[in-house]
Amino acid sequence: MLAERLVDGDAEALIRKTIELGLAGDVAALRLLLDRILPPRRDRPVAISLPPVTTLRDAVAAQAALVAAVADGNLTPGEAGEISGLIANVVRFVETLELEQRVHLLEEAAKEARR
Repeated sequence: MLAERLVDGDAEALIRKTIELGLAGDVAALRLLLDRILPPRRDRPVAISLPPVTTLRDAVAAQAALVAAVADGNLTPGEAGEISGLIANVVRFVETLELEQRVHLLEEAAKEARR
């Protein structure tokens, strides 16, 4: 934090100087700029058409679409695995919601039975 406070007022000037050095051929300055301004991508946005997942049946259709996309070469297995994990999270939410609804119905039925 101390280092940040020290350069805070001069950040723009320091960046401009580093750019100048990089443009003049200073390899270390270029590397610094590229590493900080354009870091290597860890992943990429993927475009895939999936059905909305609001039921367990929808999740099966979405998973099938992922497998097809991998088979067609439109997604890597790793990308499909990441998206599959997102679908699995939605499935857990759907299951929890369905369970909550069932419990609510049972509680209501038990109240009615006591009356």
